[in-house]
Amino acid sequence: MAIVQRTVAAPPDRVFAVLADGWTYSDWVVGTVHIRDVDKSWPAVGAKLHHKAGPWPFSLQDESEVLEVEPDRLLTLRAGLWPAGEATIKFELAPDGPGRTRVTMYEDFHAGPLHWIRNKINDLVLHRRNIESLRRLSDIAIREKNSV
Repeated sequence: MAIVQRTVAAPPDRVFAVLADGWTYSDWVVGTVHIRDVDKSWPAVGAKLHHKAGPWPFSLQDESEVLEVEPDRLLTLRAGLWPAGEATIKFELAPDGPGRTRVTMYEDFHAGPLHWIRNKINDLVLHRRNIESLRRLSDIAIREKNSV
């Protein structure tokens, strides 16, 4: 399981607003290249985000589904990337001083080849990918906070 944390200079509601906007995922999730559609009920439990990941012409189309949500505090997704596999991704948000949020991201593959071939190299790549994803999420949340 990859676990990364980042403190964002924006309050939890601002960070959650980015998570709640499914159309932004290709802006901050490393590897997601295009959002094809977002269910109108996103981020309600059961809502889906339809995405494309990976470089052309090898891009894969799949979807991610909300498993658990607590506004301004928690979002858990089942992210598909078949035939590569399926992961559970959890974002926990916690206040970390005035106008700041501690974001913890957990990601673990639980099905498919990426689950079966778990090793230190894969874990390192996933960890570095998630560090960059949280950096991008932070940039968007801060930019949005400053534009309000």
